[in-house]
Amino acid sequence: MSDRPDLACPDTACPNTAYKVLTGEQMAMLERDGSFAGAPVDLEDGYIHLSTADQLTATVDKHFAGQSDLHIAAVDLGSFGESLKWEESRGGQLFPHLYGSLLLETVIAYSPLDRGEDGTVRLPVTG
Repeated sequence: MSDRPDLACPDTACPNTAYKVLTGEQMAMLERDGSFAGAPVDLEDGYIHLSTADQLTATVDKHFAGQSDLHIAAVDLGSFGESLKWEESRGGQLFPHLYGSLLLETVIAYSPLDRGEDGTVRLPVTG
């Protein structure tokens, strides 16, 4: 459990979708098993780290620099109820943290990590 205070989304403008960065192996596990308990850092911290669209590129740049075979999963935040907490993290920003497993049924799109010409991470396209 986090030592940060539990926060609900502070306003009605909070996004309905967040993003999880996964290695190729982790993405394959999610597809195969239908759930993902978390990366080593998630397991250590006690929750699955997610990022909003606005936070995603900085998350990839900070925590996944130099890594290849990465994937982005778009996650429906409305699926989690009280297991989703908005908590202060990098630079005082609120990040969505999932206290439980990520289920494949809550993933609305996923794709290999790709960047636009300006270097920002492209979001997975939903059909």
